[in-house]
Amino acid sequence: MIRQPGFYIVINLKAGKSYESYAKFFLGKNRRSAENIFHKLKGSVDVSEKSILQLQLTEMVHDLPLNINLLSCTLDELGENCKIITKELFKHLNLEK
Repeated sequence: MIRQPGFYIVINLKAGKSYESYAKFFLGKNRRSAENIFHKLKGSVDVSEKSILQLQLTEMVHDLPLNINLLSCTLDELGENCKIITKELFKHLNLEK
């Protein structure tokens, strides 16, 4: 799998005692833009081992993931967050050039 340098939001699902990543949004290479999108997301910064869904802001550098921020969310919040991410990426790709 080719990992493009830049910023991602990775969606993790609790699987037993660990987490499995099952989706990833590429946010581009601009840190400020990626952080702005992440801060619009719904969820809680109080993440614990009881959190079932997690959203992780990650930067890929030299094929290594660097974790920047983490949120836990409910299934309903995850649906809303997917809408927020898609809307913000659409604006960035189509309106801000």
